[in-house]
Amino acid sequence: MIKNIVLVFLGGGLGTALRYGLSSWLNQFYPWAAGTFSANILGSLLIGLLMGWFIKWPHFEADLRLLLAIGFCGGFTTFSALALEQVNMIKNGATMHALVYMASTLILGVAAVFLGLWLSRQ
Repeated sequence: MIKNIVLVFLGGGLGTALRYGLSSWLNQFYPWAAGTFSANILGSLLIGLLMGWFIKWPHFEADLRLLLAIGFCGGFTTFSALALEQVNMIKNGATMHALVYMASTLILGVAAVFLGLWLSRQ
């Protein structure tokens, strides 16, 4: 059990650090929350790929699943940060932008998981 917690912790830390770096970099070029949006879409694609590969090759260690799918992808994608950004956009009068951003994230995120699953089977 402790080993599993450590694997999720390490993966989550790496995912969170990468998301922070991506957000810091992208948000300086775009006036909307491009970093979180990108992390959520890329993370959805990655978790789709990983889960597809784990289904395709079940001999992969469960440790790898904990480290990458649960830990890394869980730390890299950030629904709570997305929700906070939505609230801030609405508070700042950008309600339409917030609605488009949220719908795009949900639709493209789900589509990216399907794409990842499909790509992993090729």
